[in-house]
Amino acid sequence: MAKYFDRYASFRINGTTVTLPFLPIPPKSTDREILYVQGRDRTDKLSQKYYGNPYCGWLIMLANPEYGGLEFLIPERTILRVPYPFTDSLQQYINNIQKFDQLYGIF
Repeated sequence: MAKYFDRYASFRINGTTVTLPFLPIPPKSTDREILYVQGRDRTDKLSQKYYGNPYCGWLIMLANPEYGGLEFLIPERTILRVPYPFTDSLQQYINNIQKFDQLYGIF
């Protein structure tokens, strides 16, 4: 069974989840690029393939901000960036949220 990463676990205050900003993940030299084929590829499938779980498609969308977090807006045969490896990319995301919080105080 795949381990589910609850990205909101650290963002609950008195049981209420704080709305997180859409913070793009900058490219790394270790990232993967894939040719996205509609009807075959989905972010949950890509997450399973590259991260070993289907729950982190949101991380792939953060690496491709030009689609605004909406998977159905990804055009056919687009080169899509998959942040890789997972642990480094996840830490990159957490660092971005912490910096945002320091600047704008979401917590």
